[in-house]
Amino acid sequence: MADANEKLLAELLKKPGNNECADCGAKNPEWASYNIGIFLCTRCAGVHRSMGAHISKVKHLKLDRWEDSQVTRVREVVEQWIRAKYEREEFCHPERQNQYVSGFMEGFLMKRGKEDSRYYPRKFVLSEADDTLKYHVKEHKDPKAVLRISELNVAFAPTKTGNQNSLQISFMKDGSTRHIYVYHEDAEVITNWYLAIRCAKLHRLQVAYPGASENELLSQLTRDFPKEGFLWKTGPRHSDAYKKRWFTLDGRKLMYHDDPMDAHPKGEIFIGHSSEGFAIKTGVPPGAKDQGFSFTLETPDRSFLLSAQTDDDRAQWINVIQKVIDKPLTPQDATVAARLVRKRTASGTMNILFSSTR
Repeated sequence: MADANEKLLAELLKKPGNNECADCGAKNPEWASYNIGIFLCTRCAGVHRSMGAHISKVKHLKLDRWEDSQVTRVREVVEQWIRAKYEREEFCHPERQNQYVSGFMEGFLMKRGKEDSRYYPRKFVLSEADDTLKYHVKEHKDPKAVLRISELNVAFAPTKTGNQNSLQISFMKDGSTRHIYVYHEDAEVITNWYLAIRCAKLHRLQVAYPGASENELLSQLTRDFPKEGFLWKTGPRHSDAYKKRWFTLDGRKLMYHDDPMDAHPKGEIFIGHSSEGFAIKTGVPPGAKDQGFSFTLETPDRSFLLSAQTDDDRAQWINVIQKVIDKPLTPQDATVAARLVRKRTASGTMNILFSSTR
C-alpha cells in the first residue's frame, strides 16, 4: 500500500490551499502533520517535531512510510481544516465552532448493523456533562446503547467501510472490545462528530487532571491504529493449522477478527513490557510449523505463532509491536488489562480470555 498512499498524498497536495505551508505560507510543502491535518514546509515541520509527537505527528511525504490510517486521517481532516479556515471563517469567528466544542451534539448517523452489513439511521446524542454517547433505534425511545465518552476511541474508517465519510467507534463492553461503524453523506457532519468527541474527552480530562497542560492531555484523546491487516495464526497448540485473521493493533491490545468489520474481535492479546516476559521475534520455536513469513509473539501465558503475507509486512508488524513492548506501562494500560474478561477453567485456574481463544 506504500505506493498507493504516496499517490493519495500527491493528490491531496494538488488541491487548492494544500500547496503551501499551513503555518508560514511557503510553497510546495514536503511534510505533513497527520494528527492535525496540515501540510508543512521543512522549517515549520522542524518546529512541530520539537514540540513532541504528543502535539504534532510529522512525517515526510515521500521519505517516510505512511500507514493507511495516517493517510486517511490527513485526507479527512485537511479538507475540513481548509473549509473551516476559508469557507466558514471559524478562525476569525470562533463562535462558529460551537457546534463541536459546546460539549453537546445530536443528530442522525447511518450505523452498520451488528449482525449484518446494512446501515440504519440512528439518532446519536453526545453529552459531555454526562460523559455519554448514546444512540437510539427509535428517536423518542430509550437509547439502544450508552457509551462512556472517556472510555471510547474514534477513528476515521473509509478504507474499511468503503464510505469516505465514516468513523469507527470502539469501546469496552462486558470485558471485550466492541466496534461500531457510522457514516454520513456530508463530510463536514462526520468530521464535526469526530471533533466533538475529542473536545468532550479533552474537557473531561482537564477536570480530572487540573494540573496538566492541554498539550499533555492531547495524546489521550483519540488514537489511530498503528497497524492493521491480515495475518495467519495457529490455535493454542503449535500443531494447530494456521487460520487467516484480520489483526488490529490498538494501543497495547492486539485484536484479531474473522472480518475487518466484525463487531467483536475473536480474541485480544494484551501486550505488556519486555520486563514482564513479552517479546517479538522472527520465526517460530523449534518443532513448530513455519508458514512462510512467520514470527512469534511471546507472552507470559502463551507463545502466539503468526505469519505475514510478505517479508516486508512481517518486518512492519515486528517493528510496531516491538515499540509497544519497549514502552513502559501507564496506569491507563493497567486499567485496560484489568478490565479484559477472564474465564475460569475446569481446573479452577484463571486464564486470560485473549490468551487462550482462537
